Amino acid sequence: MDKASLIGSIFGVVVCGATVMLVVSHGGNLMMFWSLKGVIMVFGGTISVLFMAMPMDKLKQVPGYIKAFFREPSQSVGETVSIMSTLSDKARRDGILALESEVENIKDPFLAQALKMAVDGTDEHVIESTLRLEVMSMQERHKAGKKFFDLIKLYGPGYGLAATLIGQIGMFGALGGSIEELGGMLAVAVTATMYGTVLANAIAGPIGDKLSLRSGEEILSKEMVLQGIMSIQAGDNPRTTTEKMLAFVPFAGRGKLKLAA
Repeated sequence: MDKASLIGSIFGVVVCGATVMLVVSHGGNLMMFWSLKGVIMVFGGTISVLFMAMPMDKLKQVPGYIKAFFREPSQSVGETVSIMSTLSDKARRDGILALESEVENIKDPFLAQALKMAVDGTDEHVIESTLRLEVMSMQERHKAGKKFFDLIKLYGPGYGLAATLIGQIGMFGALGGSIEELGGMLAVAVTATMYGTVLANAIAGPIGDKLSLRSGEEILSKEMVLQGIMSIQAGDNPRTTTEKMLAFVPFAGRGKLKLAA
């Protein structure tokens, strides 16, 4: 599990909860923050937008988007460099056919597919085009996850504003009536804005940004694997293979990775 995502989520809940309790401790009550009308407008309206904007097959993948937010990357940059360096060294020493026994031990499906194609003697241009299609397909899947939370971030506050306007219309229509009725209408307006703001800035926005970063990391890892496999198939020196992959890593982090490789 990604510790940063877990800590951030818990800390966000604690901060919001503590703020609510501080308000309650100064003469308020928890029901001040509840508005069924606001919930229906903001959450119901946002859900309607998601159904309008995204196809059903993408919406069925929402649990996977949440899982990706809390999941650690399957393979770090250091692990990728280490594995590819080991494979390159073995291929240089025993020949590329010796890597066939390694395919079953590799957990990363992308690397396993690439290695199998190289061992089978597939043309380098075919390997590169096939793997880039895999990366492109993965990138499109990741865009769908980011889009899901971007829609919530964009339209959640919008529906909060719509609910606020509805509450204000009701409040103006009730002028001259009881103060309780006016207060109820004002509460709908304010709480709906709060729901939309929290939904966008405390939930959807951070999750979408984390998924975007995760996507970038995974694409980088796949590109490193691609360059490593192409180098191995070309019969490059293991040191050359490692250097090609380290080209994707900032200079500050290359020293430790070289030692690990």
